[in-house]
Amino acid sequence: MVRLIARRLVLGVITIMLVSGVIFAGLELLPGDACTAYLGQAAQGKRLDNCRQDFGLKRPPMTRYVEWIGGAVRGDFGISPKGKKPVSETVSNRFRNTIILGATASLLGIPLAILLGIIAALWRDRAPDLWVSATAIFAMTIPEFVTATVLILIFSVWLGWLPGIVVTQPDAPLLEFLSDIILPIIALALIMTAHILRMVRTSVIDVMASDYVQMAQLKGVPYWQRVFRHVLPNALLPTINLVALMIAWLLSGTVVIEVVFNYPGLGRLMIQAIFFRDLVTVQAIALILAALYIGLNLFADLLTFVANPRLRTMRSRQP
Repeated sequence: MVRLIARRLVLGVITIMLVSGVIFAGLELLPGDACTAYLGQAAQGKRLDNCRQDFGLKRPPMTRYVEWIGGAVRGDFGISPKGKKPVSETVSNRFRNTIILGATASLLGIPLAILLGIIAALWRDRAPDLWVSATAIFAMTIPEFVTATVLILIFSVWLGWLPGIVVTQPDAPLLEFLSDIILPIIALALIMTAHILRMVRTSVIDVMASDYVQMAQLKGVPYWQRVFRHVLPNALLPTINLVALMIAWLLSGTVVIEVVFNYPGLGRLMIQAIFFRDLVTVQAIALILAALYIGLNLFADLLTFVANPRLRTMRSRQP
């Protein structure tokens, strides 16, 4: 158990290091650098040399990579040429906002998806299953920007209940975001719920048809006792990785939702950084999102191992 966890952690660290190298090398291979992007047409002569000297761009790439990754571990991603302030100050509030949005959508979407997936599986090919499955497929096939636009049209334009775009400043207190983020949360939760409930439904149906559940039925075990004791614990295990992937997607792939709703999160900040050629900020955000994605998948793998009944039984039998 301890050895497996240690192996997974080491593998996760190696993966993050490889990803950080790819991010750094990719931006290094782009034409120009942060100073040429920032200065624009004025990027020439002494002014360009002074900018590169100030931001340490004249040093060898390997030296700059080691310093960058070492600073990133401490939360220091360097200085952005645009505004000439630490990237960590710009990213911190946006990171908080993305976490708020993703965590709230997860708290709403995951329990709802599990409940609807179980209902659809237990009433397979009947009215509840047909309605839930049809709605899930419909939600999965609609692009994110269409879902967001329809929500704005209904709840903001037609009904006037909720604001269509977020006008709150990125560093505003949490309470000021509550009314502004309802529509973005609903948009994200709909997509998450649709994907997860389909997985839960399939998993529950497969476990219901397994040999040990059929054996329990032959032994006269009551239906709901079979469901709660034998089916659900085993059926929900495969969904752990999917849930982790969906949460990682919520945190790292909310660019479309954030842009449509003008939400001040990491995704929208990356779009702005790309537009202004703020390569230092792009580099920092890419590393943060990659670390989140890898970390959540690592956590899902470990949670699956711990929650697996077969592995628990094997450990309990060991002397």
